[in-house]
Amino acid sequence: MSQGMHLVISSSLHPTSRSRILARAVAERLRSQEREVEVFDLSQRTLPPCDGATAYGNEEVIALGELVRAAEAIYIASPVYNYDVNAAIKNAVELTGKAWTGKTVSLLLAAGGQGSYMSAMGLANSLMLDFRCVIVPRFVYATGESFEGDSLADEEIGRRVDTLVEETLRLSDALNA
Repeated sequence: MSQGMHLVISSSLHPTSRSRILARAVAERLRSQEREVEVFDLSQRTLPPCDGATAYGNEEVIALGELVRAAEAIYIASPVYNYDVNAAIKNAVELTGKAWTGKTVSLLLAAGGQGSYMSAMGLANSLMLDFRCVIVPRFVYATGESFEGDSLADEEIGRRVDTLVEETLRLSDALNA
């Protein structure tokens, strides 16, 4: 069985992000299973806007690209704005492009309400069609009542995070065997 690195990307730029809580929960679960985990927090590591030219030479872009390329699986934790994942994760994907090819990708979303449930599909479709990523056909969608302070307060969301990690490990281990 493969035991490669798992990358968790926290894409929120908000200082008290709920999606960052989801990213932290995934990282904790992976570490408890003795998996190698790297967390790339876009609120701490600034990426330039994708300009189709010089932005690709930015040292943080290069670092993220190397992590994406090396990852066995990637977990994206994003807030939902205007019925879509945030612009920061879309920018990160644009900047790192082909590094995503063939990756196993899981999605965790924090939203204001239940109405944005399908918001992961634009990014999922892009990753699947542009880079042939395997999108884990289960994702975590949490709303405000699932959190209390800086932690998960909803046992059901906690179970969904557990299941997402299990499914991602099952798929990524099989694909990387």
